[in-house]
Amino acid sequence: MSEVRWVPLAEVARPHGVWGEVRLKVYNGDSDLLFGQAEVLVRRSDAKESMMQLESLRGANSGFMLAKFRGVDGRDAADRLRGASICVERQRFPPLEDGEFYVCDIIGARLVGPSGDIGVVENFMSYPTADVLLVKLEGAANAVEIPLLEDFVERVDSPAGRVVLGSEGVEWLERTVAEKTGRAD
Repeated sequence: MSEVRWVPLAEVARPHGVWGEVRLKVYNGDSDLLFGQAEVLVRRSDAKESMMQLESLRGANSGFMLAKFRGVDGRDAADRLRGASICVERQRFPPLEDGEFYVCDIIGARLVGPSGDIGVVENFMSYPTADVLLVKLEGAANAVEIPLLEDFVERVDSPAGRVVLGSEGVEWLERTVAEKTGRAD
């Protein structure tokens, strides 16, 4: 039997009102995965975890939701959840179309080029102009951002734990690293 993998989808920002609701900062404002959950894992900042039932969940302004958990009655009880991560089992995520991936599946993936391993994907960030992978390169002290563009990334193979750079991506990465370290070719 495989181990259950919990993925954080939101964080409790603060209480909302006086009846025990909390304001959630969702990590992906486009996702509606939380709406289909009756129960979630609440991982508090003091490392305590507990399964909690959602009594209600509704949208708020962009990037936020309002949630009411069973047994959390009143502002003080809601305030004790501040900073907690709201997690869902990875197996509850909907299936993906070809070419799609979940970010949680590529964190820790190997970055590979035509000549072999280049580094490890540490994080994913979304900017207004592009999505980027934050990659820790082999032997480098600092991580580098690689734009997640078709010209650079040939393939994301999340089941195999690999992100494959094409030759243009490798060339761009080499130029970027050279510029940051002050080396001239």
